[in-house]
Order: sequence, then C-alpha cells, then structure tokens
Amino acid sequence: METFRRLFFVAALAGLVAGALVTVAHEFSTVSLILEAESYETADDAAPADGTAAAATETAEATAGHDHDAAGHSHDGEEWAPEDGFQRTAFTFLTNIVTGIGFALLLVAAYALRGGAVDWRTGLYWGLAGFATFTLAPGLGLAPELPGTAAAALLDRQIWWLATAVATAGGLALIFFGKRALWAAAGVILIVLPHIYGAPHPAEFKMLAPVSLEKQFIVAVLVTSLLFWAVLGSLSGYLYKRFARPA
Repeated sequence: METFRRLFFVAALAGLVAGALVTVAHEFSTVSLILEAESYETADDAAPADGTAAAATETAEATAGHDHDAAGHSHDGEEWAPEDGFQRTAFTFLTNIVTGIGFALLLVAAYALRGGAVDWRTGLYWGLAGFATFTLAPGLGLAPELPGTAAAALLDRQIWWLATAVATAGGLALIFFGKRALWAAAGVILIVLPHIYGAPHPAEFKMLAPVSLEKQFIVAVLVTSLLFWAVLGSLSGYLYKRFARPA
C-alpha cells in the first residue's frame, strides 16, 4: 500500500504540473484558433439557406404571436457548453489536470513494471514514446480538427484511434525491448498496420474555416502535445527516482 501511495503521489504531482503548463500553452496557441474557427461556424449556422428561407422567417415573425416563447423552448433544447472566458479556461484546466494524472499513472506503472534505474532522462524517453503513441501516430490518420469540420462517426473514430494507440505502443515495445531483429520488424509492421487499414473519414469533406487556419491549428496541437509529454515524462521520471524508487 505504501508503494501505491508513492506512485500515486508521483503521478498526481507530475500530472498537475504538466496539465497546468499545457493549459497555459493552449491559451497562447490553440484557443485563439478555435475561437476564430467557431466564428465561421456561427456565421454559417446563422446564414439562411436561400431567399425562400429568409422570406419564410419574416412571414413567421409577422404572423406568429408566440414567437418569443418558441425561441425560449429552442434555447432549452440546446446542449450546455462552458462560456468563453474564465469558465471555459477553468474546465480546460481541470480536463488537462485529469488527463495529465491519468497518463502519469501509466508512466509510473511502466517504470515499476520495467524495473531498473529511472531518472528524468529515462522519463523523457518514455514521454516521447507516449507522444508518438497517443498523438503522432493517431494524428497521421485523424488530424486535429477545428470546429465546423466534417468528420466520420464518433464511434468509428474512437475505435480506430484506440486501435492505433495500442498497435503503436505494442510496436514500440517490440522495437526497443525485443531481443532480435525479427521482433523489431514485427513492431514496425504493427505500427503501420492501422494506417494501411485506413482511418474513417466522412464521405464528403467540409470545412468552414480556411485551410491556413487548420494548418496553424495542427502545428499548435502537435507542439503543445510534445511539450506536455516531454514535461510529463521527465518530471515523472525525476519524481519516481526521488520518491518511489524501490529500495
């Protein structure tokens, strides 16, 4: 039980620091891009489909005596979302902290199962492997998407993402921990396999934001994710050596 408490302490502290840092990084990189993309999405939703729709709207407003009540009912049916500003930042911060602690638990569990000496440099290598597993490899098939971008069914994307992450993790383990070249070759095949199968995409691609904005967003997500994993890995390795290393 004492060992578990130490591992959880290491993971919680590393996840807290990495989550807070990546939240700040997101505020200066991806948030402005997301807000700009949402402005395109809002403008598209507000625009009438054609002149007939606009005329029908004017007629309804002129003849319906309870339009205000109807509008109130439509607002009640909308999905809740945090407001821009402090509320949105707070929920983003909380999400990043929970995500950081969860991934840190995976890292410290890997340190304990693998055994051997662990320091910040070892943790950095594991963090880079985490970046390749959970960001880089899935991103090759399913790039980060701005609001207003068409996408395939959520369940299909989740299944492909999970399969790609598992295959990449297994492939890296075979490459770096396998004793023979045959294992390394099998690892490469395992990593490539999900991409040969192909990621799910919509039948018709649609994106409201400009392509240049999407490219900026993809780069920003990759850079912030790399920062997150580098900090999480190196810090968890350092803390593991100091507080949780077996005697």
